[in-house]
Amino acid sequence: MAERSSVADLARTLREEVDRYSPGERLPSSRVLVERYRVSPVTVSRALAQLASEGVVVTRPGAGAYRAEPSGPAKPAPGDTSWQEVALSAQTAAGPVPRSVDASGVLVTLAEPPPGVIEFNGGYLHPSLQPERALAAALARAGRRPGAWNRPPTDGLFELRAWFARQIAGPGGEGGPTGADVLITAGGQSALTTALRALAPPGAPVLVESPTYPGMLAVARAAGQRPVPVPVDADGLRPELLAAALRATGARVLVCQPLFQNPTGAVLARERRREVVRIAREAGAFVVEDDFARSLAHEDAGALPPPLAADDPDGVVVHLRSLTKITSPSLRVGALAARGPVLERLRAIHVVDQFFVPRPLQEAALELVGSPAWPRHLRAVAAALRPRRDHLAAELRRQVPALVQAAAPRGGFHLWVRAPEGTDEAALTGAALRAGVAVTPGRPYFCAEPPAVHLRLGFAATAGTAEITEGVRRLRTACAQALPHGAGGGEQAPA
Repeated sequence: MAERSSVADLARTLREEVDRYSPGERLPSSRVLVERYRVSPVTVSRALAQLASEGVVVTRPGAGAYRAEPSGPAKPAPGDTSWQEVALSAQTAAGPVPRSVDASGVLVTLAEPPPGVIEFNGGYLHPSLQPERALAAALARAGRRPGAWNRPPTDGLFELRAWFARQIAGPGGEGGPTGADVLITAGGQSALTTALRALAPPGAPVLVESPTYPGMLAVARAAGQRPVPVPVDADGLRPELLAAALRATGARVLVCQPLFQNPTGAVLARERRREVVRIAREAGAFVVEDDFARSLAHEDAGALPPPLAADDPDGVVVHLRSLTKITSPSLRVGALAARGPVLERLRAIHVVDQFFVPRPLQEAALELVGSPAWPRHLRAVAAALRPRRDHLAAELRRQVPALVQAAAPRGGFHLWVRAPEGTDEAALTGAALRAGVAVTPGRPYFCAEPPAVHLRLGFAATAGTAEITEGVRRLRTACAQALPHGAGGGEQAPA
């Protein structure tokens, strides 16, 4: 009886999902359906047979199941799109060069995992940590503001630009940007895209931390630029390797995350901060400072170092930050700050790409950061992330000691762990998903060959410590299957 009910449930789910496919398009394989819905192969086979009997799908032995073609006139033969391979290639003096845009490293953190899977790969706050009531109230107030639905200034509302400038400049504010130096963007990813397009032409080298944020690597490659790695250690970017990379490549752009670097969590050491800006200035290069995690400091973080842009009279630093990570994935409001002629180029590219950020979103952001709920939210997130971080680190040490942790950061969303030598990264991440926990593979964080197999394990998208314990238990099961023999180890967590 239970099997029959399971077949009916799966058939109902697949019947709803098949509408997403084009006629004749292949459905996921039986193995994928088994893993996704955590049912037996027999259940999958019977559910597909039921849909086939209804004419919803067509099964082809050895080839899989396909959405059935609609009855009616014969479908015309598909056109020949092979010409696009040449049209989409980059044209050079030597002829066309194949070029691709790879969003896989970004989609890992954007894709919603299947039901029942614990989200260690999430890149945003769990809904219970998002300021949903404050956001709703801010949006309601913003919608009633005079002119809220009119066209905004292309640079952004000046009050919001001034607020971001104050956040960047810090308490003193003498050496930092002013509101006139700030552009409002549609989140941090948009700001990063604008900055790289403004600062480096196609084919140019762009220096990046190694490892680094895959979304930035995707932006650079999509623009035809060549990411060049500069290694980081526990104290952040290594200045001597930065100087060597600038000399070797002639690069004019460095992208870095000095605070709670993604994925290592490193904070650029005090003695390195001025050195990095000085080296870039002497090489005639810009420093793109991605300050994505400043609002994500944990309650034990202590005093944070100011942004590099807070004391930059020569305009070396192009600074970007966003409200998205600390609020909601859908509040896509960020800022770019720069000084000198580069600001005009940033402004031009921003306008060409976006026109402007919708005014209701900007008004809502202003309402939110100006409300009493804002500092309360920042304190609540800081207090909530620390125990999640500590619990994940402790459970990994207890249950999966073979995964070697970098120092636990005092800000951000995740831990960076190294797997034993000989680990197959794809096998490990696949085994984790089959066990019911989604993890982020480390390979997309490197623009060259990675020195080892890594995982990025997030704690901010989880419901709390109980879910973290269960997630690590599932990860332990995966490690027992996928790590080299004898490397799993650890104490068995209670079921």
